[in-house]
Amino acid sequence: MLPGPAGPRSAPPAVHRRPRSLAAGDRVAVVAPSGPVEPDRLAAGTALLRSWGLEVLLGTHVTDRHPGHGYLAGTDEDRAADFRQAWLDPTVAAVICARGGYGVQRMVDRIDWDLLRTAPPKVLVGFSDVTVLHESVHRHLGLPTLYGPMASSVAWLEDAATADHLRRTLFAPATTRVLTSPTASPLVPGRATGITAGGCATLLATDRGTPSGRPSFAGTILLLEDVNEQPYQLDRTITQLLRSGAFDGVAGVALGSWEGCGPLDRVRGVMLDRLGPLGVPVLWELGFGHGPASLTVPLGVPAVLDADAGTLTLDAPALDDRPRV
Repeated sequence: MLPGPAGPRSAPPAVHRRPRSLAAGDRVAVVAPSGPVEPDRLAAGTALLRSWGLEVLLGTHVTDRHPGHGYLAGTDEDRAADFRQAWLDPTVAAVICARGGYGVQRMVDRIDWDLLRTAPPKVLVGFSDVTVLHESVHRHLGLPTLYGPMASSVAWLEDAATADHLRRTLFAPATTRVLTSPTASPLVPGRATGITAGGCATLLATDRGTPSGRPSFAGTILLLEDVNEQPYQLDRTITQLLRSGAFDGVAGVALGSWEGCGPLDRVRGVMLDRLGPLGVPVLWELGFGHGPASLTVPLGVPAVLDADAGTLTLDAPALDDRPRV
């Protein structure tokens, strides 16, 4: 069981709060807010976390499966309760999601965000379906988060560089301020500054008009990636985001991986056709998301996008790495 203290409601958070970086001996909670988790992969992922010197606390319902909808890891209330309890637990320094799939949109409105504001800042790690949690934490708690591999994701377990980049981002965030990849290249050249935001394109599109969806991504470096979507489906998703005003005022766009999304030249053509008219820098394949290797990208931090150089450079580490006292 993940204990969680109750407390008085507080005012909205300061926008510049940062969770602290991790150190050996810290406790992290693993929760499953979306799809069901394979026990063997969860065991391997938690073993990797322990090898970094972390104590791992599993959510009460992390291995559940919804009795009627097998694509969900337990009931909506149970998944929300695990996240809520992990965030409120004063001994937990980070909440790491076990996997994506689908389900966050069913549970996110069951979370009492006013209550979660009473807890000290902590790290949230996840990608894919967890995009909706990233947006909610930004909206309600004003905290940066990490769009990165999860406790049972294939890239984390099978690619050493993916695991090492997450580890360094958690423990030594100053060493991962410059993000690039061998595939990064300019789709639309240029340089832009903004606050990093975004995630899985499909989730951002389906979150439009909901309590967790923001009116627009004005002033942001918008990160976009997806998986198993055909080029016409990606066209539809990006077009919906454009028509709904999501791109109004965006400073720049950094595109990640497009695993299983059809021929990459066709995906590239869709992105150039849809995003080129924005007149902002667009970086192709920065190397985050659903691919077999993946960078951890902080969301909610000021950064510089240099499409020509193929880099995204954070102005400051996402996590507070000052010496502990």
